[in-house]
Amino acid sequence: MPIKVITADITGLHLDAIVNAANPGLLGGGGVDGAIHRAAGPALLQACHALPECAPGVRCPTGEARITLGFALPARHVIHTVGPIWHGGDHGEALLLKHCYRNTMRLLREHGGHTIAFPAISCGVYGYPAALAAAVAVATLRDELVATDDIDVTLCCFSEGMQTVFQRALAP
Repeated sequence: MPIKVITADITGLHLDAIVNAANPGLLGGGGVDGAIHRAAGPALLQACHALPECAPGVRCPTGEARITLGFALPARHVIHTVGPIWHGGDHGEALLLKHCYRNTMRLLREHGGHTIAFPAISCGVYGYPAALAAAVAVATLRDELVATDDIDVTLCCFSEGMQTVFQRALAP
């Protein structure tokens, strides 16, 4: 299935899963993380609290993913993933970002999902340059999607400028 890019509020999408660009504690924050928590309601925070910590204050290490129900969202599930903080590109950021997309797709498949939307993971306060993040996202998702998949992937951008960056990454 092709990958499409849209400009929209990810919290309003009716899909099997939306992806939350979360922090390691999974207890809400700013940007898309805060928007998803607000739209999903307090049950999402309770579900995140119920996830076990793997280190003090860490429920999801960078590059990994966790899944919860969507609660008040139109999406059935939220897949939370923690993108890398940009430190100049020489600290494994690309590999960690790649793991975010792979682990998210694994959880989608494990839970029988067929439709998913990703935000621009790590491109906000984590400072990952958008064009570099888009290249990693598109390459990883193309590797993940096989001809037999019936999975529809949407890259959901909050601004037209970010949509342009991701559309460029999709160009052949």
